Amino acid sequence: MSDIRFPHPPRPGEDQAVTSSPRSGALAFWSELPRDGRWLLSTVVVQFFGRGLTLPFTIIYLHEVRGFSLGLSGTLMGLIAVVGLLVTGPAGALVDRYGARRVMLTGLFFAVAGYTVLAFATVPVVAALGLALFGVQLGVGWPAVNALVATVVEGDLRQRYYGVNFALLNLGVGVGGVVGGLVVDVERPGTFVMAFLVNAATFVVPVVVLAGPLRHLHGRVDRPDDAGAADGYLAILRRPEVLWLSALGLLAAFVGYGQMEGGFPAFARLVAEVSTRAIGFAFVVNTVVIVALQFWVMNRVRGRRRTRALALMAVVWVVAWLLLGVAGLVPGGTAAVVIVLVFHAFFGLGETLMQSALPALTNEMAPAHLRGRYNAIGSGSFQGGTIAGPVVAGLLLERGWAGGFIGVMVAGCLGIVAVAFALGRRVTPVVDGVGRAVEESRTT
Repeated sequence: MSDIRFPHPPRPGEDQAVTSSPRSGALAFWSELPRDGRWLLSTVVVQFFGRGLTLPFTIIYLHEVRGFSLGLSGTLMGLIAVVGLLVTGPAGALVDRYGARRVMLTGLFFAVAGYTVLAFATVPVVAALGLALFGVQLGVGWPAVNALVATVVEGDLRQRYYGVNFALLNLGVGVGGVVGGLVVDVERPGTFVMAFLVNAATFVVPVVVLAGPLRHLHGRVDRPDDAGAADGYLAILRRPEVLWLSALGLLAAFVGYGQMEGGFPAFARLVAEVSTRAIGFAFVVNTVVIVALQFWVMNRVRGRRRTRALALMAVVWVVAWLLLGVAGLVPGGTAAVVIVLVFHAFFGLGETLMQSALPALTNEMAPAHLRGRYNAIGSGSFQGGTIAGPVVAGLLLERGWAGGFIGVMVAGCLGIVAVAFALGRRVTPVVDGVGRAVEESRTT
């Protein structure tokens, strides 16, 4: 059978989209991207370098440099997620109404303002304002970026784009974290001010790209004449596959990202009794694994069911959490340190599977004129899990229920497996990432 693949016919309103060919690898991927896709991807490392420059040190800045209590500093940090969750719904509707590019630009302006304010915040109310402004960017960023990408690339190339974007994001955060660790010093408050101002400046780079080379994009698709009468959030959430997808995102965030700044460090420090240096290095291992394996993973899941990839992610995370539980049985020694590092290697592998499947699944499921709302629902469910995860971890570990904590994480992962298979039975093969390949193979 011939190995030639024909492009999938574009959907109405998606004349800028292109499909991919069977080639793989970084250079081949870059050559397949349309010009607009290259411009979008080119800003990721710079933007998230700035994020990495401040992300690990914000609570240190608030507590040790500005002198806020640790409890108040933690509460202020929580404002980012809370504000992000509150604005996600309206942001999705605005994306569908006015276009993803405009909403992205608005969010970026809020980020620049937020980090500039935070750099000079000497009292809690000003710090709260800065963090809340950045929370707006967090809330609008996911639905706007994913919706805009979906109008530029489609099909298999879109799935690979999301995977590469995630690898570059982690590369930027990782390098930024290393540089931040070398530069910031609590004895020199000016180093923190500089870090936050540099972070603010990195958000200007995508603003320049969106206002310049990509000014012709709008990221909005007109509502087709044959669309149903109801396009609101309640109508979308009545679709069973959307509810299953939301449940999957909630669980993935709860057992995954919701634990990275709460449950994992607390367990590693208090139960496994490893040093803070080992915990920090574990995050470096996570970044290295993601950057090194993302291309390999996304090429292995091409043409395979996305829901199965998400189920495999959950199985990998089960192994990771069980390993971390073993570290609690051998606390304080070299074995515990090694296990903590291996935990993050497995966790990073699971992340590459998720980012190769979940955004593509969401945007393939969404009607083109409702991508903003679909991505906002996905973002909201994810943020809900991110907020709930540290709360549950704190309650369990504070009471000394380390085994119960690991048990909850494993149960959550198994829940993801069940939900992924349930979702797979409710979506079409094309949405699940295999139908188009079958259709194309029949034409060759």
